Amino acid sequence: MAAKQFGAMFGAHLKMMFREKQVWFWSVFFPVILMVLFMIIFGGGGGSSEFKAKIAVVDASPNVSSGMLLEQIKSIPIFELTEGEPVTLEAGQTLVEEKEIDALIVLPEVEGTSEVGLIVNRENEGGATTQAISSIMSNFVQQANLAIAGVPPTYTLELESITTASEDTSYSDFLLTGMIGLSIAQGGLFGMGDLVDMRKRGLLKRLRMTPARMGLFGLSSMLVRLMLGIIQITILALVGVYGFGATLHINLLSLSVAFFAGALVFNAMGYLFSSFSKTMEAYMGMANITSMLMMFLSGIFFPVANLPEWLQVVPKVLPLSYFVEGMRDGLIYAEGIASSSFWIGMAIMAAWGIVCFLIAARLYKSQSIAATR
Repeated sequence: MAAKQFGAMFGAHLKMMFREKQVWFWSVFFPVILMVLFMIIFGGGGGSSEFKAKIAVVDASPNVSSGMLLEQIKSIPIFELTEGEPVTLEAGQTLVEEKEIDALIVLPEVEGTSEVGLIVNRENEGGATTQAISSIMSNFVQQANLAIAGVPPTYTLELESITTASEDTSYSDFLLTGMIGLSIAQGGLFGMGDLVDMRKRGLLKRLRMTPARMGLFGLSSMLVRLMLGIIQITILALVGVYGFGATLHINLLSLSVAFFAGALVFNAMGYLFSSFSKTMEAYMGMANITSMLMMFLSGIFFPVANLPEWLQVVPKVLPLSYFVEGMRDGLIYAEGIASSSFWIGMAIMAAWGIVCFLIAARLYKSQSIAATR
């Protein structure tokens, strides 16, 4: 009896999903648009071009020292000398004010003077590009001082990046997998709005008067959303690989475990929100707050370690943190199935999902449904 009832409910939810064009937009096309935007903003547009900083140089009184400095600045590969040759101080300041260049370097006017000026736009003073230019110029001046003093550098810094993933893995791959996790999570959080609409139209009241089990009703809805999640991850992965050159190393076992655990968790959370939301506005507000909170605290765009120390405890209890790590493991690392941290994350997500589902089923069975009578 329960299996037959579940099958009927599953079929009904499936038909509702295919009939609602808004579901396809918000669950498939909107995540693609969102991912593309974030990949362009944070991932550099998917191209292979290296970081470049546009600069101009002021050499008001050319001399031997300023000429040497100018040639060395031109040899720095990440600097693009906008005008090709030195500009006047007034012209350079105008370029900075109008944000046509990232920085203006002012060479010493007097032979032997050690001060090198760096002028940036105040609005961009705290930006990553400005910080990078400042760091490069500080190192440049230090090396120039050593060269003039005739002191060879004793120590040099050689930067090397390593990862437990394959050597062809890049930051864009990490961002892509994080965006896939976020999109699937949002699909679950926002995907239960039809239940709120059914309550508003009195359909849940009628359903409550039948022998239908509300737990099976919610479970069937969650499984339909799970199918939609599979479509999401397929489309988003294809866009990432063919649109942004992402490199994926898929482990189907760990990917499947993480995907099913995460998709059920966030669908259960959406089911919970729908159980006590009397209007669509209330439901969307709750889903938006939850989504925004987890989006920036779950390591999607930057490592959790970059957060203030007092705030780092929050990601440890958020299910999206473990879901994103699980998705990255299944799409990039391909080794988490043997890791204890992987299973701890899955257990925390499972706890979230079970608690949310049981509370929602209880509310639908008592308070929420009784309120529609």
